[in-house]
Amino acid sequence: MVRSASLLGLVAAVAALIALAPAFALDPRFPDWPCAQLKVPSLAISSVWHGAAIDPGAPAPAIAAGEAELAARLAARRTPIEEARKLVAAFVAGADEERQAKGQSLFLALYARLNGQREEVMSGIERFSRKQKGAAEGIRERTRDMQKMQDDPGADAAAIDDFAAKIAWETRIFEDRQMTTAAVCEVPVIIEKRLFDLGHAIEDAMRAK
Repeated sequence: MVRSASLLGLVAAVAALIALAPAFALDPRFPDWPCAQLKVPSLAISSVWHGAAIDPGAPAPAIAAGEAELAARLAARRTPIEEARKLVAAFVAGADEERQAKGQSLFLALYARLNGQREEVMSGIERFSRKQKGAAEGIRERTRDMQKMQDDPGADAAAIDDFAAKIAWETRIFEDRQMTTAAVCEVPVIIEKRLFDLGHAIEDAMRAK
């Protein structure tokens, strides 16, 4: 019967859920951030751009013909970085002053796109975290309810087994989703690295003679 065999496993699973709770908030400023990486809400331009200083508060330059499409292509991770370098070099080509203007404009377009994507991903991670918190608390509550049923001498054993099976299923779903957290938490890091690499490619193109 499920009652005797599964309850020990359920108790262990719920204990694991309780132990997991502190890991949801490594930084008290961001209680819904579940990642091991510290949350940096928005990237500073200086962290991904080492060329001439760019004032993030300055008016955005006019977008050159084809620049928006190029920025979208460069931002897409399916575009290999070596191909991206060639595309950047072709776009930034020109006299020195022209290269500087094109390079900064292209970088700002990429920064706006990729930093926005990163912020959207981070918001999604926090929504996921809140759902996981709710799921964990729901499992705890139902486990407490089941323990009360066990303590009732007149409780129906089949009903307890059925309840236990439902809790076990919910716990399995929770754990399966929790296993994806590490992979999801890498996405903002991947976006940040993409922006850094593209910035470096633009800086190289701007220095080319």
